Amino acid sequence: MASVSEAELRKWVERLAVPRHYLTEPDENERAALWIASVLQSWGYDVKFQGHWRNVVALPKNIFGPITLVGAHYDSVGGCPGADDNASAVAAMLGCAQVCARRQDAQIGYVAFNREEDGLLGSQDFVEWLDSSRIFQVARAHVLEMVGFASDEPGTQKIPGGLPVRIPDTGNFLGLLANKDSHLMLDDLLACASTYLPELTVIGLRVTLGLERHFPVLLRSDHAPFWARKIPATMWTDTSEFRNPYYHEPGDKPATLNYRFLQAVTQLLTACVLEDFAMDE
Repeated sequence: MASVSEAELRKWVERLAVPRHYLTEPDENERAALWIASVLQSWGYDVKFQGHWRNVVALPKNIFGPITLVGAHYDSVGGCPGADDNASAVAAMLGCAQVCARRQDAQIGYVAFNREEDGLLGSQDFVEWLDSSRIFQVARAHVLEMVGFASDEPGTQKIPGGLPVRIPDTGNFLGLLANKDSHLMLDDLLACASTYLPELTVIGLRVTLGLERHFPVLLRSDHAPFWARKIPATMWTDTSEFRNPYYHEPGDKPATLNYRFLQAVTQLLTACVLEDFAMDE
């Protein structure tokens, strides 16, 4: 955890934070994919482009069982630098991948999805490919969706309308979203947070009784296709527009992020996926 560098996370966010929508900025979108692939390949992962939309998939050299998957989308909306949405999450994924690359036997894989901003096309294609190819099995997926914006000022956190959940009005916590197939996974994450990073406030929301069908806001990111296939998946988030005033705006720039918060999220992610691997051994 100590090797997760705040400065490096900032550097990666700054490298990615240019408008990179698949249709409106195709060259930047492709450059982002190539850069992510080259970084992951430099750490020894087996990297490929998957599917119609150029998802970047990085796997261990030797797969001998179900893997833990870490995912984040790399596209942005048109005209938006997308520092929080979603360069922050890609940076956290890379930070985790860099540390875990030291464990050559670790059954941990990574995927950078494209076209999340176009109806989750990339992640939908990925889970369909998982079903059809059967190259490997996913035991669980950690899906990162905006994890870099935080404030200690009261009144900086809003609540999605109608959701039966009580959360603080200060936007300095990490949110974890789990459905009925990932409740045990959420329990493990919360236990891991209290053990390894007790100074980071982590709040889990358990979606039960098909609640997501009544609140579409709970299905707006790349965890949703995993839920549809009953693959345990948890979304990690700073709650996006319910905290970040620059959501889907040109103001979503690197200077607006809280890099100490992003570092803490990355440290927790790294601890949790290594715990996953230890439990699976």
